[in-house]
Amino acid sequence: MARNLPPLNALRAFEACARHASFTRAAQELCVTHGAVSRQVALLEDRLAVRLFTRNRAGTVLTSDGEAYFEPVRTALDIIADATHRLHRPSGKQALRLRVPPTFALRWLVPRLARFHTANRGIEVQITTSHEPADFQRGDVEACIQSDACGPTAAAGSNVCQIRLFGEAVTPVCSPALIAEGKLRDLRDLANHTLLSSTHRPNDWETWLAAAGLFDLDATDGIRFENSALSYQAAIDLAGITIAQPAFIQDDLRSGRLVEPFGIRAETAWAYYLVYPRDRQKPQALAIFEDWLLGEASLVNPATGVTSPPAFIPAEMALAQSAAGL
Repeated sequence: MARNLPPLNALRAFEACARHASFTRAAQELCVTHGAVSRQVALLEDRLAVRLFTRNRAGTVLTSDGEAYFEPVRTALDIIADATHRLHRPSGKQALRLRVPPTFALRWLVPRLARFHTANRGIEVQITTSHEPADFQRGDVEACIQSDACGPTAAAGSNVCQIRLFGEAVTPVCSPALIAEGKLRDLRDLANHTLLSSTHRPNDWETWLAAAGLFDLDATDGIRFENSALSYQAAIDLAGITIAQPAFIQDDLRSGRLVEPFGIRAETAWAYYLVYPRDRQKPQALAIFEDWLLGEASLVNPATGVTSPPAFIPAEMALAQSAAGL
């Protein structure tokens, strides 16, 4: 018997709109225009002869028919995606799909992955970057790295395992050229510079300023980037002074591309965790990766993520190294 199925593109558009509660965000995910998503949803509504969405002040909201349709469609698309992923996996290899915050991926995990790959040729690691916690019900990742102050279970409930990797600290850093100009001699000089940060870490400057005893400086009047890695590069390019996590800029400090003008590091309440579902069998590839990751994390300071010995180089020494071409 022939199946009476709606077009796949229409189902994908509906599922993305329902999941994001936004036609705009669905269009961004699917790499199409807002109008294309609207047309696909309208096509599906015509095909089903029901209204799937309504709009109010809160945004795009599923109707009762839309809510009833969403979970079966979402489950079906997840099954198709997972089956396709397994079919395309190279023969004999295990796949491990991870979701990781962008700066953690670029500045900590990726530089270490070559060691994992050398020791585990049979595991294909696939990394996507996002600040959003993984939705394990979708089945598109086996695990994620998550940064949280209270532990991921505070947001995800009790159905996840969380393995703490390391905590974090923050410190201002800048280009040594900024020091050479003589315009950053003490803490009060910060008021005369552009302060850089990440939109996903809005409180880092306040945390550090409080630890430094500087309570009357407005740290909100600066430039914020999508992630910390961009703010680090902006500081290297003399755009200002960024608040940074020492764990992610150790190479820059060692090379003198960045310096710590004050040498004050403030530990925060946040930490990084490996997170994966508790209510399903752990894949062998994930178990192997977990062991390796914990081994890597054991080599860093558990409070800050900084390798030992510390990478701190006083600003004056870094400036001398830079001038000497070291």
